[in-house]
Amino acid sequence: MGVDSLKKRAVFVDRDGTLNVQAIRDGKPFSPDTVDEFELFPGVPEACSRIKAAGFELVVATNQPDVGRGRVSRTVVEAMHAELLSLIPEIDRIEVCYDPGLGEPSRRRKPEPGMLLDAAAALDIDLARSWMIGDRWRDVDCGRRAGVRTVFIDFGYAEKLDVAPDFTARSFVEAVAIVLQNTSIE
Repeated sequence: MGVDSLKKRAVFVDRDGTLNVQAIRDGKPFSPDTVDEFELFPGVPEACSRIKAAGFELVVATNQPDVGRGRVSRTVVEAMHAELLSLIPEIDRIEVCYDPGLGEPSRRRKPEPGMLLDAAAALDIDLARSWMIGDRWRDVDCGRRAGVRTVFIDFGYAEKLDVAPDFTARSFVEAVAIVLQNTSIE
């Protein structure tokens, strides 16, 4: 048995538009502005339980550029994450990038893979046996750059993918089913 086989596997998930309902304006998705607007999609807690039952670590990786742009406070985002953890206690880690994306690219701001790489180092995750689920081109690119398989949740946004995902789904519940159907039992 190799050293990598002792490492954990993970499902990395985007937050807005993947776990929780996103606001759509002019064909583009946006984060909720308040904790009161933060609402999970149907079936998300149960799907997360299936991920954990299959032996995966569950890591949220989310860009929150509105904090860096001064539109939403960090306190509000942290309150949303506290709510998320209360609704889905199976989450092992939440990685957040507050970079507004206005200057030099951050190694943690998706599509860069820094959040996945940091979580992998902290939790001893084997990226080659892991997955990324998200609803934006940035999530697919991030997953590809980190060396994980990708599932794209297609909401028909007014944006194009840069690279093809490994799989496409119409919801998080469907994306989780794809991960579980395409993962060998270990």
